[in-house]
Amino acid sequence: MLLTSLLAATGDLSLGTLGATIGASLTAIGAAYGIGKIGSTAMESIARQPEAANQIRMSMIIVAALIEGVALFAVVVCLLASS
Repeated sequence: MLLTSLLAATGDLSLGTLGATIGASLTAIGAAYGIGKIGSTAMESIARQPEAANQIRMSMIIVAALIEGVALFAVVVCLLASS
């Protein structure tokens, strides 16, 4: 009911466009959650073993960059699917 009224109100917004925007937003939320989880775990690990801080930090940066890359790819695919 809500979806049909939303589609009727926007006019040219198709169901594919709506799905793509939902997919892009879920991708951004998932990436933010993943990077936040990595950051909190890394800080916890550094607090337990301060002598390994440089190795933990480097691993955290590499994994965060990989997550950002996948998230960017997914957002681009979602936006290309909408057009």
